[in-house]
Amino acid sequence: MKTALLLIDAQYDFCNPAGSLFVPGAQEDVNRIAGLIALHGDKIDEIFLTLDTHHVMDIAHPLFWEDPNGNSVAPFTLITAAAVKAGRWIPRYHKEYVAEYLVQLEGEGEFQHFIWPEHCLIGTRGAALDDTISDAILAWTHRTSRDYTSVQKGINPLSEHFGVFRAQVPVRNDPETALNELFLKKLESFDRILITGEARSHCVATSVSQILKYAPELISKIEVLTDCMSDVPNWGHLADPIFDQAKSKGVTFSTSRAIVF
Repeated sequence: MKTALLLIDAQYDFCNPAGSLFVPGAQEDVNRIAGLIALHGDKIDEIFLTLDTHHVMDIAHPLFWEDPNGNSVAPFTLITAAAVKAGRWIPRYHKEYVAEYLVQLEGEGEFQHFIWPEHCLIGTRGAALDDTISDAILAWTHRTSRDYTSVQKGINPLSEHFGVFRAQVPVRNDPETALNELFLKKLESFDRILITGEARSHCVATSVSQILKYAPELISKIEVLTDCMSDVPNWGHLADPIFDQAKSKGVTFSTSRAIVF
């Protein structure tokens, strides 16, 4: 059986307590993932690592926005199309585009637009792999002579990019934000695709949701490792209906300890 591990955003800013967007529980998650790789790595044919990667001036970062008094918007602020139209929140850049972006985002039923602390900034420590994962992946590569594959997402500052396969709202003329059909096609070559990472509530859930929507032929191959992912605090409810739907459609849910190779 040909097996792939899709490890989502196991990066410093999410997995280290000193990270700017630390997800409580992530330290234990990466320890379990590293243990899985060490114990069963010879049965894992390819490891895909997604890397959330942002600019400072990002549509979901504070400096992109201001209030009517010119103050930058605080992290975890909800930005709605109605609030922007009313002048409560003002984008400092690309005003017309942003207004249309929010309308499309809300119209498609994607997650609402929240402002995050600056995180996973290009070239900074925060964007790097967590040390525990990095050590495990390098040991696996040297042991198996199989190199890992990294997949960056979020580089375009004009769209959120939770799910690995598509930005929340693709940006016109930027193929990196469009549906990654090549990646989905590559995953078809595997018999089993293990998925886990950070955060369960956002990037893992959205990635699974995108598979349900855009690549249903992969559903029977997917196995979500529930003990190797954690929620952004108080936002686990965002993922619950997605995983309930996935389970009803045939996605398998397991744990790193119970998994059978």
